[in-house]
Amino acid sequence: MATVDKIRNALIDKILTIRNKDFLIALDKLISTSSTEEQSIELSSEQKEMLEMSEEDIKSGRLISQEAMDKRNLEWLNGM
Repeated sequence: MATVDKIRNALIDKILTIRNKDFLIALDKLISTSSTEEQSIELSSEQKEMLEMSEEDIKSGRLISQEAMDKRNLEWLNGM
């Protein structure tokens, strides 16, 4: 069974055990307002420029590991 099917079935099983009416109403609203179709988001020119700059950084090898970034952030936070 596909992962999506497993998740869906697990959620159905959990929902069937819920007896709290307010919780079920809130869950229904959440599901009803969620779009099942993919939404297209229009990016600003600045956002597009930042993505292009990121792509150029990747191509040029200007990268930093997550571990190094975490260390850098901690050093910066501790220096405040």
